Amino acid sequence: SQVAKTIMKCPQLIGSCSLEDNLKPRVQWLKELGMDDSQVAKTVTNFPQLICSYSLEENLKPKVAILRKCGFADKEIADALARFPPFLGYSKTRCEHRIHVLEASGCLT
Repeated sequence: SQVAKTIMKCPQLIGSCSLEDNLKPRVQWLKELGMDDSQVAKTVTNFPQLICSYSLEENLKPKVAILRKCGFADKEIADALARFPPFLGYSKTRCEHRIHVLEASGCLT
């Protein structure tokens, strides 16, 4: 099942994660960005580390801030993250480098 696959990817979901402290705030944040329920489910399933491994304030929100600084709207960011949620796991330096490469290649204008 999908739940079993998700737990295999991120075993710390069992025991060390709280529904109230971890899952709910991140789901709410993703929805505030503009993700619909199916995008949230896909994002969490494909990148379960999002739930327990990264601080919302110190890791996840700054990645979105980088994309906003590049001129992306929240819905565009939400759609991109739903397609490639591991971006949220990149370091700030790696995120900035990826964006610089895309800008240099003309993919971002």
